[in-house]
Amino acid sequence: MGALSPDRYVAAVERIDLEGLRRAGVRALLLDRDNTIVPRDRKTAPAAVAAWLDRARELGFSLHIVSNNFHRDQVARSASELDMGFISHAMKPAPFALKRALKRLGIARGEAVMIGDQIYTDVWAGKLAGIKTILVKPQSSQDLWYTQIFRIFERRALKGVPCEE
Repeated sequence: MGALSPDRYVAAVERIDLEGLRRAGVRALLLDRDNTIVPRDRKTAPAAVAAWLDRARELGFSLHIVSNNFHRDQVARSASELDMGFISHAMKPAPFALKRALKRLGIARGEAVMIGDQIYTDVWAGKLAGIKTILVKPQSSQDLWYTQIFRIFERRALKGVPCEE
């Protein structure tokens, strides 16, 4: 994998080792919404994801949703339910929204990780912002039509890349 590839590839967001991230100096988690913490075919995060986010908060992580979703009300509802700040209309892979989230949180880019389900938006935005990235498998097979096209290229890019289960 190259310079715009994820630092890690994990089966699901709730499988990410929070204690390990904390030991590595990570203080903030920037999270994509759709198909990362909220499946595309649901309106709310699964209980396992909500519990993982609660544990992250207990460990002292700052949390922020950074979503390309331009239905601000959907992103705001999820952020409120999950008790975190948010940015909608993020326009990833442009890195500006990630930088804005870090500024809001008062966190340096070396102390953050971007977690998302798409290489060409979430991972690239993180890399362009100078932030470590974790790619997770999408929570649902339901996607927007144009995301389905990107998934074809993602499968090719990830061929042979081990996924942490």
